[in-house]
Amino acid sequence: MSPERPDAAPGLHAIPADHAACRAAIRAGSRSFHAASLLLPPSVRQAAYGLYAFCRYSDDAVDDAAAHTRAGTVARLEARLARAYAGAPADSPADRALADIVSAHAIPRALPAALLEGLAWDAEGRRYETLSDLRAYAARVAASVGAMMTLIMGVRDPAVLARACDLGVAMQLTNIARDVGEDARAGRLYLPLAWLRAEGIDPEAFLAAPEASPALARLVARLLGVADGLYARSEAGISGLPLACRPAIRAARLIYAEIGRELERGGLDPVARRARVSGSRKALLLLRAAAPRPALAGPSGPALRETRFLVEAVADHGGMRRPAWWDIAGQAVRVLDMIEVLRERESLGHAALARESLGHEAS
Repeated sequence: MSPERPDAAPGLHAIPADHAACRAAIRAGSRSFHAASLLLPPSVRQAAYGLYAFCRYSDDAVDDAAAHTRAGTVARLEARLARAYAGAPADSPADRALADIVSAHAIPRALPAALLEGLAWDAEGRRYETLSDLRAYAARVAASVGAMMTLIMGVRDPAVLARACDLGVAMQLTNIARDVGEDARAGRLYLPLAWLRAEGIDPEAFLAAPEASPALARLVARLLGVADGLYARSEAGISGLPLACRPAIRAARLIYAEIGRELERGGLDPVARRARVSGSRKALLLLRAAAPRPALAGPSGPALRETRFLVEAVADHGGMRRPAWWDIAGQAVRVLDMIEVLRERESLGHAALARESLGHEAS
């Protein structure tokens, strides 16, 4: 065990400055995720920032490493993960926050380990023959994060976890569709190779000179169709989350799905331009997500075959559940959280109206 820091709360590693650094990482690294996170209750939001910061740091470390050093980079990340689980995190805000999060929310090590496995696949330049192979990759780099977020929100129900994994895979497929050109110029290719060959696209020729074509547009549309099906499946799982957490997750779902709509508006050409959702459009989607709506029927259907191992890891781990809301201390925290959420939503509403009146759009 590493010694507790004098300025940390008893039993914790992270201090307010660490949490501030994690929040800064999400604001710089993902405007879409940061926008949706504003609708989370403050206590959940802080943990979400810490989780995201570690995931962002890990992804960037592999992406930024020279090709011949990437395997060593992944090994160092695995060692840092082991230290976080041992209660002796590395000296960084993200590591300290992660150590507190995995302990407080009983997150099985298999979940962040799956993320690092996906990054190891990136490090070796792995390509994916079939859609199932691609979903297996998305399960590791994205569904694992969805499962961890669900645990942070205090839910361990396998059916809800399965839908959270659906949402993670859908988001990753959307990212892949959006980034086809950018990835190709960096020597990366994620589209299923069998799909490319069926459309008469030679993978190596495309990497050498990526360009838009009707065949590529059909592939992008096909991938977005798969993502849309998973977004639809994920919606039912949102009703299994705590009431105060639902708007944020619905907002993330709406904003990421909107990337697909932007691709469609741009003629399904991910090579010439990178699809972006405007700031004003995000604000409107946040308001839509925050609006009261009837809960859908509960989650149904098994987990995807490729994400089942994540759901099973949580079931095997057991773990803790959130204290009952009738606890007096818990009630007080919840009331304060709800007040802050309402304030955030009110400010978002004013910002959206201001943007609409000025006709200003920001990326």
